[in-house]
Amino acid sequence: MCPLRDLAATDEALAHQIQILGPWFHNLRINGIETAPEHFLGDYPQVKFAGFRDAIPSDLTGKSVLDIGCNAGFYSLEMKKRGAERVVGIDTDERYLRQARFAAELADAEIDFLRMTVWDIAALQERFDLVIFMGVLYHLRHPLLALDLIHEHVARDLMLFQSMQRGSREISPVQPDYDVNSAAPFDSPGYPKMHFIEHRYSHDETNWWVPNRACVEAMLRSSGFLIVAHPEDEVYLCRWQPIDIPPDGPHCVYPPKGSPQK
Repeated sequence: MCPLRDLAATDEALAHQIQILGPWFHNLRINGIETAPEHFLGDYPQVKFAGFRDAIPSDLTGKSVLDIGCNAGFYSLEMKKRGAERVVGIDTDERYLRQARFAAELADAEIDFLRMTVWDIAALQERFDLVIFMGVLYHLRHPLLALDLIHEHVARDLMLFQSMQRGSREISPVQPDYDVNSAAPFDSPGYPKMHFIEHRYSHDETNWWVPNRACVEAMLRSSGFLIVAHPEDEVYLCRWQPIDIPPDGPHCVYPPKGSPQK
């Protein structure tokens, strides 16, 4: 029996190790012990997952999954429960990765958790049947580039996407072109907009951009992702599709850069 499994022998020892690894953002249940029972969002992310879990294929047997910004591994673990053959979770926070590896080992789930940024995903040199990109976009200074990188390098079929949204829920029709001498509907509530956060939002300096709904959907389309389901206000299931190379060249020019850290 491995040392981590030995921890599970007593609730007291397991609870102590969970506390040492904290604080946790994902409220996981490890041998019945909750990792973040006082979470400000409630039983998160379980309460969020309940709203869109049926949009994801229930049987992922033989499929591969990439979880970008995996945190403590909640979604990685859930996809493994659905039979995914290969699951890779990446994050930049070593504390979250330690939590994820701990939870996966106690669950006897074979998942690769790597320290890696979304900017370096080309280094994986692998495409995945399902890419999970939940709660990451608005933390990035260059969000459209991230979507382009995912499309160019790692997505093969489905992408599960979520972003914080603010502003109007309306979606105005957008024309293929506007004359510079004519009024364009840029100030219309339903026109795609990204709100730039120069300093902080919700006391978090990593919140850089907050799109409205029209902007989220336009960015997904522009990056080559067809929206096939919208099970929750901020959650989309998308399908990869080819895109034409525009006259000014490919959207994504980042080459592979080195190897991820295990």
